[in-house]
Amino acid sequence: MEIINYWYRLLDMLPFSWAHYYFMKNALLAILLVAPCFALLGTVVVNNRMAFFTDVLGHSALAGVAIGVILGLSDPTLPMIILAISLAIAIIILKNTTKSSIDTLLGVFMAFVVALGIVVLSRQGGFSRYTGYIIGDILTVGPAQIFAFFGIALAIFAYWYLLSSALLLTVVNPSLARSRGIKTFLIESSFAVLLAILVMVSIRLVGILIMNSLLVLPAAASRNIAKDICSYTFLSVAISVFSGVTGLIASYYWGASSGATIVLIACGCYCISLLFAKKHLQQGE
Repeated sequence: MEIINYWYRLLDMLPFSWAHYYFMKNALLAILLVAPCFALLGTVVVNNRMAFFTDVLGHSALAGVAIGVILGLSDPTLPMIILAISLAIAIIILKNTTKSSIDTLLGVFMAFVVALGIVVLSRQGGFSRYTGYIIGDILTVGPAQIFAFFGIALAIFAYWYLLSSALLLTVVNPSLARSRGIKTFLIESSFAVLLAILVMVSIRLVGILIMNSLLVLPAAASRNIAKDICSYTFLSVAISVFSGVTGLIASYYWGASSGATIVLIACGCYCISLLFAKKHLQQGE
C-alpha cells in the first residue's frame, strides 16, 4: 500500500488536472503494469497466428461469468480464470492430437462459450447487468486489482526471462525445438495458461470486445518496422505503453471510453508502421 501512496504523491506533482484524481492514478498505474505484459505475449500471438485463439479466450469470459452466477459468487473472476485455463489447455491438446483444422476447433469452442454465457446471463432479462465485461471500464480499477496486476506482471516477466528462447523456437520450428530436448507441449501449455490468466484478469479494464486488439495491434505494428527479435520485443512494449498512456489521457479530455480510445491510438500506430514498412520496401527495391 505504501508503494501506491508514493505513486499518488508522485502524480500530485504533475501540473495536469487528470493527475489529481485517484481513479486516473489507479488506471495509469494499471496500464503501466499490464501494457508490457500484453506486448510481450502479443509478440508470440502475432508470430504464431494465434489472434483467433486469444479471441476465443476473451469471449470465454461470458461463460466464466455465467458459471459464477450459477454458483452464486459475487465475484466471478476465479471461475473465469479456471474456465479459460481449461479451455486453453484443451485447445492445445486437440491441436496436437487431432487432424481437424485449428480454425474449425476454435470456431466450435467460440460458439459454445458465447452461447452458454448468453443463455445463462440473459435469463429473466438480466444480461444488462453484465455489460461491463463486454465494454470494460479501466477507471474502476482499485488498489486490490493493481496488486493482482503487479503479481501477474512479475510472473510474466520471469517466464519471459527464463523461457522466451524456448518459446520462440517452439513457435518458429516445433520440430527443431523437440530435437533440442525442448518439451514443446509444456512450453505451449504454460504460455496458454499465462495468456488465459492475463486476459481474464484484465477483461474488466477494456472489455471482451476489444481485448484481442490490445494483444495484436502493438505487436503487429512492431513487426512491420522491427529489424530483429530484440527490436521487435522492445518496440512492441513501447507501442503498447504509448498507446495505453496516450489513450487514457485522451479519453479523459474527450469524455470517451478509455479502452476504446487506447485501441484507436494503437490502430494509429499500426497504420503509421505500415507507412514505414512500405518505405523500407521501396528503398530495398
